[in-house]
Amino acid sequence: MKQQRRRKCLHCLDLFRPDPRNLRHQRYCSEAECRQASKAASQRRWLRKAENRDYFRGAANVQRVQAWRAAHPGYSKRSAPQANSALQEDSLAQAIEVKGRSGDLAAAVLQDLLSAQPLVLIGLIAHLTNTALQDDIAQTGRRLQQLGQDIVSSNPTDRGRCDAKTTLSPFTGAPGPPTVQLGGSSTGA
Repeated sequence: MKQQRRRKCLHCLDLFRPDPRNLRHQRYCSEAECRQASKAASQRRWLRKAENRDYFRGAANVQRVQAWRAAHPGYSKRSAPQANSALQEDSLAQAIEVKGRSGDLAAAVLQDLLSAQPLVLIGLIAHLTNTALQDDIAQTGRRLQQLGQDIVSSNPTDRGRCDAKTTLSPFTGAPGPPTVQLGGSSTGA
């Protein structure tokens, strides 16, 4: 394998190995300050040529730009996102499996229940119950799962069910600081 020769950067004067794809032309290393110096030197070389000095000025250049824009309509306008440009195919609707009331939810292992739930849901339950204890989060998660199962089972009598075991309250967790009302009187008037 051929050993690449090192070159001295024209800006910082450090030795560097040029990129093999740009071996003949690279005179600056890849440091940010050196790349800026390279760009500035390139612009100076371009502007030194007589044909480039007034490239962006004068009536002739205005006409040149206008002609190019007329030949390329909509080039500078952003196109609206395509309706069918999703990177992922649409999800097909899946039939919901309706089962009877599941009594085995209480027997679910704590770690299995927590690992099956997205972290956002766990955080939301912890926030609503004002506790970070796994047992409290798991208990609330099981109640929410049972409530969801009851709703999906389309049993109208279960939907209205509300007793001490299934009542969902954000205050069922550990006691927190007292509630403070801001922006109004404490009498409610």
